Amino acid sequence: MSMSRRNLLQAALAAAAFGGLGARTAFAAVAKVALVLPGSIADGGWNQGAYEGLKALEAKGFKTAFTENVAQAAIPQVVRGYADDGYDLIVGHGFQFGSLFAEIAPDYPSQKFFATTTAPGGTKVPDNALYLDSRFAQVAYAAGALAALMSVKKGVGVVGGGDNPTQQAMVKAFKAGAVATVPGLQAAGIITGDYNDAAKGREAADTLIGNGADVIWHIADLTGIGAIQGAAAKTGVKIIGSNADQMALAPEAIGTSFAANNAGIVEAVAGMVADGSFKGGGAWAPPVDFLWLTVAGSGAYNAKVIDEKTWAAFQAIWKDLKDGKIDVAAALK
Repeated sequence: MSMSRRNLLQAALAAAAFGGLGARTAFAAVAKVALVLPGSIADGGWNQGAYEGLKALEAKGFKTAFTENVAQAAIPQVVRGYADDGYDLIVGHGFQFGSLFAEIAPDYPSQKFFATTTAPGGTKVPDNALYLDSRFAQVAYAAGALAALMSVKKGVGVVGGGDNPTQQAMVKAFKAGAVATVPGLQAAGIITGDYNDAAKGREAADTLIGNGADVIWHIADLTGIGAIQGAAAKTGVKIIGSNADQMALAPEAIGTSFAANNAGIVEAVAGMVADGSFKGGGAWAPPVDFLWLTVAGSGAYNAKVIDEKTWAAFQAIWKDLKDGKIDVAAALK
């Protein structure tokens, strides 16, 4: 899907889900929004999508700032710096901001904090902090199901990035979705421990393929691009992209990408702050089909890689996930 086409889709989804929020061009107040990213704005996926949302806000008149590639140890200093500078909303993009925002937000009661991760367990969420129910397990289950349907050899694999609870749960959900869809299929995952090392991603993909996988998904940002490169170099291996439309990276091998609508999410939350509808103290749970989009160039899937029958079978599973008919939490026990 082209960038302009995707932006139109994001706006339409936001308008449908949030009473026209995505279509607004003017707000009651001009908000200052800061975005803190653990990775690069050019990673082609997770971080880049959020940055695109920030740029869209800038075009609407918001005052914006961002810092990319922030190491874990430096995050508190960067976040407090933006808060001290009077930014109305500080967006922390990733699991790294979970407990941190619960600790920092009470020190800045006039400002808002939004983290694109689940709320920390066992901790009261401050009224000016908001978290996101990203349905990571659901999308990973869906990717596993689709990979299983695409596989000829009955072997699929996923390459992970940082070794953290979210990634571990996603790998587990991917495997659960795969084996539930095609009984007897072999599903495996490798967590590399790094989001920013393409060589590690390529090595992990090579290992999974060597062990019988003929469909590879990744959840690993720049490391995942290496996984795509490694898989694309192997004959007969198919790929599912992650976090953005990645078909251009391997147009003959990528069937679709589960693109995180990070741009739409950042825009929507900033709009809540600007129009006074922001409600902290817990998690925001937008519809799963707003959070995740299946994209492949100008369509939802690449017909060179996925046939119509396979896509129809996947769509039935995807609908059941959206409608809550598949209990992913139970599948992970």
